[in-house]
Amino acid sequence: MMAVDWIGFSYAAAIAFGGFMGYKRKGSVMSLMAGLVFGGLSAYGAYNISNDPKDIKILLVSSGLLSIVMGMRYKKSRKLLPAGVMAGFSLFMVFRLLLHSNRSPSRQLLL
Repeated sequence: MMAVDWIGFSYAAAIAFGGFMGYKRKGSVMSLMAGLVFGGLSAYGAYNISNDPKDIKILLVSSGLLSIVMGMRYKKSRKLLPAGVMAGFSLFMVFRLLLHSNRSPSRQLLL
């Protein structure tokens, strides 16, 4: 039986949705492309974690990179939405994955 990483898939959906909303509200093609790329990578990473709980590399790299990029955007703009929220979610995912990698196999994916 496979444990599904629902938090990882939800994070991926939030990224893709955020990119779509950036395009819809501001006409930003860059937001749409970044949302689709990072959302797709994050979904693939969540899929990998669902199949092998120790395979955190892709989701860790994508959420780490997104936390840096959105953190810099938040620092520059001081706008909580979308940069601050996405930086916070991404940083949460990085910490979650690092904690997840140090857990025993019987406790995987509980956080």
